[in-house]
Formats: sequence, C-alpha cells, structure tokens
Amino acid sequence: MLLVAVNALVGGTLGQERTVLPLLATHTFNLGLYTSALTYILAFGLSKAAMNYFAGTLSDRFGRKPVLVAGWIVAIPVPLMLIFGPTWGWIVAANVLLGISQGLTWSTTVVMKMDLVGPKQRGLAMGFNEAAGYLGVALTALATGYIAAEYGLRPGPFLVGAAYIALGLGLSVLRVRETHHHAKVEAAQHVSSHDAAHGNLTNGQVFALTSFKDRSLSAVSQAGLVNNLNDGLAWGLFPVLFASAGLSLGQIGILAAVYPAVWGAGQLVTGAASDKYGRKWLIAAGMVVQAVGLGMVAAGHGFGIWLAAAVLLGLGTAMVYPTLLAAIGDVAHPTWRARSVGIYRLWRDGGFAVGALLSGILADLYGLPAAIAAVGALTALSGIVVAVRMRGNDHVAA
Repeated sequence: MLLVAVNALVGGTLGQERTVLPLLATHTFNLGLYTSALTYILAFGLSKAAMNYFAGTLSDRFGRKPVLVAGWIVAIPVPLMLIFGPTWGWIVAANVLLGISQGLTWSTTVVMKMDLVGPKQRGLAMGFNEAAGYLGVALTALATGYIAAEYGLRPGPFLVGAAYIALGLGLSVLRVRETHHHAKVEAAQHVSSHDAAHGNLTNGQVFALTSFKDRSLSAVSQAGLVNNLNDGLAWGLFPVLFASAGLSLGQIGILAAVYPAVWGAGQLVTGAASDKYGRKWLIAAGMVVQAVGLGMVAAGHGFGIWLAAAVLLGLGTAMVYPTLLAAIGDVAHPTWRARSVGIYRLWRDGGFAVGALLSGILADLYGLPAAIAAVGALTALSGIVVAVRMRGNDHVAA
C-alpha cells in the first residue's frame, strides 16, 4: 500500500501538466500549429519510452529501490522549469526530464508490486498500481484546472507538482524497502508458459520475444503502443478542441480529469476481473470501447457528449491497462520479468511520441475531428489484432 501511495504521487506529477500545458502552448507561447504544440508530448514520450527499457535492466542489476529514488531526483527541476521557462524550448526540456523520471519511478513501482504478489493476484495488484497512478493524474488535472482559472497558468498549478515530488522522494528514501529478493524466490518455483520463455534469456532474446516472437507478448506490446497513442492525442489536442468550442477552463479541467478518473477507478475492478476471467477478451473489448469514445469526441459537439465520450474512453482504457501489464507477468519468467515489463513499456510509451506526431500532422492537414477519428479507427484495429494473435490461456498457465 505504501507503493500504491508512491505511485499516486508519480501520477500526480504527470497530472500537473494535463490541463495546463496545451493552453500554455497556445496562450503564452503563441504556438499556432498543432504539431508544434505537441512537441512536449513527443519529448516526454521518447524519453519515458527509452527510460522504461533501462529501468527494467537497472532494477535487475542494482535493485528496485535505487532506481525509484533516482527517478524522483531527476524530477526535482521540472516544476521550476515549467514555472520560469522563458521559451518553449524550456518546456520541452522539462518534459524530457519528466519522461526520464516517470520511466524510472512508474516502471519500478510496477515491478516491485509484481515482486510482492503471486501470479494469482497479479491483475489485482496491477489494478491497484495503475488506479492510484491515474487517479493521481485525474485529481491533479482537475485541481490545476481550477488553480489556473483562479490564479493564472503559471506558477500556481506547478507548485502542486513540486509538493508531490518532495513527498514522493521522502517516502521512497525513508520508507520503501527493496523487493528484488522476492522475485528470486519466485523464480525458483516458476513454471514457464512455453519452452522459449525459460529463465536464461539474454537481453536481446527478451527484447525479441516481448516485441515480435511471442504471440501474447507482441500482441500486448502493440496494444500498449496504440493505447498510449490515443492517450497522447487526448492529452495534447482535447483541451485545444474544447477551448476552440468555447468551453471554460473549469469545464476543460473537468473533461481532462474525468477520462483518467474513470480509467483510474475502473482498474480496481478490471485488474481483478482479468485474474478471474482471463486477459485476452478484456483487452480486445477495451480497445473497441476506446475507439467508440474517440468516435464520439470526433463527431460530437458540446460538454455533454464530450463528457460521455470521456467516460467511455476511460472505461475502455481501464479494461486494458492493468490487464496488459498482468499479461506480461503471465508469460515472462521472474528472472527477466523486469526487463520484459521495461520493453513493453518502451513500446507502450513510444505511443506518446507516435500519437503526438501522427495526430499533430493529421490535425494540421485535415482538422481536429479527422485526426481524432483516424486514431479511433487505429485503436479498433489494434483490438482486432489482440483477438486474432493473443493466446487465451496464459494466465491459467501462470
């Protein structure tokens, strides 16, 4: 539960940007093109994706706690750069640091929870972890929207993030304990899901298995990428769309918060459901539900329809997010599970970068609704890939 609390602070550190930064791009720095405004998400996605990979390798080599603490230390300059940055380049640089920090901290809390729980409760543990993180995102997005409306876009919203970083670093240094030894105990009792998933794989073999060769792991990796592709779209372009339709800052803050709030709270149910009913069809159905929500945003107009769409998008994401992580744990051997989680998160958070580029270019060329509709279609296609490619009984084998 201490790790759950720490991950809520990790999510809150990200949530300080969700409502405010897209508006800072257009109102303070006068960035007119969507592609230019989305550069900070591209920077965040690339740095977080890369650091996810190294977080898994480093935590296997040096232990989990040092990696977690290092992630918080990297985050210390971020609020100051967001508050005082005189040019957009400072904001982009802050997001590079934020991506590195999120890759180290969030990846490590995932791995530490997998260390602590057995395979029968892996989905439940991932549900708690991701629920805490994204409820942290949601509540902070809501709070910073109201702070921005009352006191301006800077500095108020980012002082919240500074407080989260101080508290997260203090808890991680003083209270969190190492968990790597739990994984070593589990490795001695683990039964591999198939012959190629044994415990003595090199880093290259783990990468190939997670990314391409294993049917379940590769299906999970592509679904994670597409999920965060549409999250990057929602983060970067939804506030701009809502503002252009005349919604107030308070309403934009509500919409920015409802999506991750439903996503966060829903995972308390969906993670445990995946333990009981299996991972495959929950993931496939969740991608389709997300696609429907994106279609409603593209076709709709006004606070009511967009609120309903945000709920659907959050529900669909809740169905897939902890389930994808649990599915990695089902197949990955404990000796290389941290590395496999890191590789999955490399692909998944690479979706932020792909989403920022793709949605920004499409929005510049064809407008916001067309960009959102195209990403919705891609999300539905990803669900079909999971239905066709993923094995249905891996969680039983674990």
